Amino acid sequence: MAIVTSSTSQISPALERVYHQSSLLGEWKGNWAGNNQPVSFKVVNIRGARAQVEYTHNGRTERGFGEVAGSLLTFGTVTVGTKDGKSLVLLSSAGAGKQTATLEKQAPPASDSRLMGSWGGYSSDNGKSASFRVLAVNGNEAQVSVTTDGVTRQGTGTVYKNVIMFGQAQIATDDGQNGKIIYQVGNKSFMVPVTKYPPADTSSSVDKTA
Repeated sequence: MAIVTSSTSQISPALERVYHQSSLLGEWKGNWAGNNQPVSFKVVNIRGARAQVEYTHNGRTERGFGEVAGSLLTFGTVTVGTKDGKSLVLLSSAGAGKQTATLEKQAPPASDSRLMGSWGGYSSDNGKSASFRVLAVNGNEAQVSVTTDGVTRQGTGTVYKNVIMFGQAQIATDDGQNGKIIYQVGNKSFMVPVTKYPPADTSSSVDKTA
């Protein structure tokens, strides 16, 4: 059984299993139902019940922190939610009337998408297995979950080109399908070759590698 330890940033494993909160992460774009004006919403990261967001509407961008409750995220007068991780429903109660919009998740930049996903493998050389989940990449930060020696840690890693470094572990890939996890225990380093798992459906996308 994997042990989950706290870190600088994490989505509660219990809430993630129930609500799939990581599906909120990413950039979403669409149009208001009434006037067809463009609107976008970006969830940079989720830390407990707080989410760092960017909300662009009427030609201006608001940045700040929203509150996460179950499968919904509230930022000021705006509430968003997604059931499938592909479409986001946005409700704004600002002003006299309410506005709604349906937004679609935008694909991450090509350089980031190679790292996105779940990775796992086993090394016959040292008998070690390891897994690494990359939930979101934003610039030089990545939301990750790493399992080594039966211990799972979640938080924010540092991205440099095709490498993510998180605590005493790092993952690297050249082709987006094969890579390696290197992690340190005391003075020893272990290398485990890993491959990217195929995308899971939304009903079973959680804890595949934990």
